[in-house]
Amino acid sequence: MGNSVLDKLRQNGPGMTTMSLPRGRNLLHTMPTSTGYDIQTSKEYSWDGRKRGQTPFTVLQHTISGHGNLRYEDKHYRIGEGEAMLVLVPHNHRYWLEDGGRWEFFWISMNGEEAIRLHRSVMAVTGPVLHLKPRTVETLADCCLRMMEGEGETPGAASALAYRAAMALYDDVFAGTYSDATQASPMAPVIRHILNNLQSDLSVDELAGVAGLSRAHFSRVFTATEGRPPSEYVLAERMRRAAKLLAVNTEISVKEVATLTGFSDPNYFSKVFRRFFGASPTEFRTTGMYATQSIGTDR
Repeated sequence: MGNSVLDKLRQNGPGMTTMSLPRGRNLLHTMPTSTGYDIQTSKEYSWDGRKRGQTPFTVLQHTISGHGNLRYEDKHYRIGEGEAMLVLVPHNHRYWLEDGGRWEFFWISMNGEEAIRLHRSVMAVTGPVLHLKPRTVETLADCCLRMMEGEGETPGAASALAYRAAMALYDDVFAGTYSDATQASPMAPVIRHILNNLQSDLSVDELAGVAGLSRAHFSRVFTATEGRPPSEYVLAERMRRAAKLLAVNTEISVKEVATLTGFSDPNYFSKVFRRFFGASPTEFRTTGMYATQSIGTDR
């Protein structure tokens, strides 16, 4: 084996880590539930997406060697070396290993509103089977290894790792296709306006004006096409931009990041950021968990 993160994960041998979810009002938008590395050789290995409870979560599982089977709704897939599968629970799917088979893989399961939204967006483009870039696989393996080594012991740290994994996957799929997907949306001019003006106020009235619609009609159309109300979409993009700025531009202050993402009050920005990620902007930056290589800055 070489010196890649994936090799290090394999050298440690099979194992898994589960995370306790925060309860009550302080729910996190992206949270890992389990992660691990395994080599399965038993035909008893079988998971039915309709029999794993009613709490939504996702499973991202990358095949290192061998192969497994996935029945997704009415279609059968053979998941081979270098391929990954992404499934949502609860859902009509099943993945399993046939008699005499061998399946080596690592996985990350997560839940939370933002994790599920991002993964649904990915699946809408790729379906349940993905062919990820080597750098993305390394990033996902690193997140898995870090959690297995105990770096996700607190909810905030675990959430930061899960968010890093979710965004690495998102960038792998959308870095080259996002603009095309955006152009296909009837809200394309509004989305471009949002992404180009995250430092500004971006009121619903302003966005409705860009769309040339009344406020009420715009809100209905935007929510129907983009899957969330305009204000929530803007906030999610502000937080995504903030996370990237904190990771890539380490020389700028949290106050400057707040200004660049449309917050005039740095304290309020920090409060919203903590609610979204489970960690303050400073904590998020200093953990080093949202590493630059997961962002796709050189593409």
